Amino acid sequence: MRRPQRTIIGLSIVAAVLASSCASLQQFAALRKVQFDLGDVRGGRLAGVDLNRVRSQSDLTISDGARLAAAVAASDLPLEFTLNLNAENPASNSVTARMIRLQWTLLLQDRETISGVIDTAVALPPGQPRVIPMRMSLNLIEFFGGSATDLFNLAMGLAGAEAEPTTIRLRALPTVSTPIGPIDYPSPITVVSHTVGNQSAGATGGATSWLNMSATNFHDPSAWRRRISR
Repeated sequence: MRRPQRTIIGLSIVAAVLASSCASLQQFAALRKVQFDLGDVRGGRLAGVDLNRVRSQSDLTISDGARLAAAVAASDLPLEFTLNLNAENPASNSVTARMIRLQWTLLLQDRETISGVIDTAVALPPGQPRVIPMRMSLNLIEFFGGSATDLFNLAMGLAGAEAEPTTIRLRALPTVSTPIGPIDYPSPITVVSHTVGNQSAGATGGATSWLNMSATNFHDPSAWRRRISR
């Protein structure tokens, strides 16, 4: 008499496992359909200088120049900004995707730089775009060589100013929440490249002459002062 009962219990467990597996596959499939792309860049600061008010090198003040010179002299030129990641679950997808973690690596000018993790859960209902702000901070000198001009133009391009465009890519590994636990993507995805910056012929020429100085002069705040006073 107990055998049928055991059989029923066993079948119930199997059915529950299958249902959980099915729900997990639906969640995973839903997240795989989510479209990621890079949005705009905001809140750029280079060694504490607000890049939002600097559209070209001629906008730098004496104080800005001294601050940047001191940062380069100390081999610590921090660039901070917020990169907005757009995520959209297509309206044709009937399941809400729930991303609970996003491991990422930032690439600038096709060079791998910093990495991080977003642990905040994000629900992605069908047809409702979401913006995921990602705060970035890196020492440009640690990852890029070249002159002070090159580093400054890289930051300016990232801020969308009058400089050579900067190419941004994001390598990401999303994790989806499922009834049987978190499931990672099988391999990282590369979010579509995004190029920012606005180079104009007039602005480029002025920028080069303004910042094209030797490392010794760049470290000397008086050199910046002489350039600004012209």
